Amino acid sequence: MKIKKILVSQPDPQNPKSPYHELAKKYNLKVDFKPFVQIEGVTAKDFRQQKINILDHTAIIFSCKTAIDHFFRICNELRITVPDTMKYFCITENVAFYLQKYIVYRKRKIFHGKSKFQDLIDVIIKHKDENYLVPLPEPHNSEIPELLKKNNIKHTIGIFYKTISNHFESINDLLDYDIIVFYSPSSIKSLRENFPDFVQGNIKIAAFGPNTVMALEQEGFRVDIQAPNPKSPSMTMALDEYLKEYNKNHNK
Repeated sequence: MKIKKILVSQPDPQNPKSPYHELAKKYNLKVDFKPFVQIEGVTAKDFRQQKINILDHTAIIFSCKTAIDHFFRICNELRITVPDTMKYFCITENVAFYLQKYIVYRKRKIFHGKSKFQDLIDVIIKHKDENYLVPLPEPHNSEIPELLKKNNIKHTIGIFYKTISNHFESINDLLDYDIIVFYSPSSIKSLRENFPDFVQGNIKIAAFGPNTVMALEQEGFRVDIQAPNPKSPSMTMALDEYLKEYNKNHNK
């Protein structure tokens, strides 16, 4: 059976040069984008109620690009100028580069891991004297707070945004696809809330990041494609590798 349709649980990149559009063209696929969750930033008023003074901290830990957006949004709304001395610790190099949207990258102290938060912890331990602020969503995975606590890292968890499940009209919205791509545990939570009886069957599932893989496996799903991996740092590269192999085996 040929793979014809892919559903990506993210907003449409609206960029004709997006790797997803290149992938669709290369393999003659239909790629649809539908976020399983929507992001809602906490208000400045709600953030103040957390009684967090951003400028008490000497370093920020970013687990994703969304956290960067909402950290700087809150700073702007509260009229906080982040000092040039602030250090930034990002889960991957890709997330670190995204900081260029808000700061002069080459003039800041920026550190990053490879793909997992465990990699970044090894970097953070070398900077134990810092006081870290961690912008996270509500709800969030407990891995980051637990690892920071376990390694005696002085830190504050701040809720900067919320993830809310999107509503799907019909289970046929999913069953029509050959591959579904997930990027976060909250997307799996949304899937279960919308369709508690969903059975994977022949649908291939792709997962980005170890936490997403873990969330899928805990729900009893089979993960067919994982990224990042040693060959494919991005999801589109992992899909490309998978489709190449799949087509070779199914065109005999």
